Amino acid sequence: MSDQANFRLLLVCTGNTCRSPMAQAIARRSVERRGWDGVEIRSAGVSAYRGGEASEGARVVAEWGELSLAEHMTTPLDPESVAWASLILTMGPRHADAAEALGGHGKVWMLTAFSDGGEDTRGPGVPDPFGGDAEDYLECFRALEGLVEAALGRVEADFLAPRKEAAQ
Repeated sequence: MSDQANFRLLLVCTGNTCRSPMAQAIARRSVERRGWDGVEIRSAGVSAYRGGEASEGARVVAEWGELSLAEHMTTPLDPESVAWASLILTMGPRHADAAEALGGHGKVWMLTAFSDGGEDTRGPGVPDPFGGDAEDYLECFRALEGLVEAALGRVEADFLAPRKEAAQ
């Protein structure tokens, strides 16, 4: 997709090697299954360097979940990616603070809070599996699956449905 996408979701974690790439892959699969056109999903990290790979643990658990992170390249969070996004979902409060500091006011939520459907933009974070064992990565992946599905349900209700109604 291009910058002509109707809705742009940015998922943010620390190094863009574990949580946000897994969430991105899960979200892309879900968007495809839902048959949504005009939705683009990217990920970034507040402490990421450009061009690194997803962590081995994330790659292995993604394959277990029938997804691939083989093509993933780490991307630092920057003002351009924040400006690009319609909605920014973060894995923790530090990530939300960083996205807001880069101009994301009004479109930054923690993934857990957004998925809960409430009005509070903050909530508990998604635990970082980096450096953990296979079970830590699997727990994170499973948690992300539920959180991303709930978040996309809210995206459909809060962002996509009103746009469809306005276009009719």
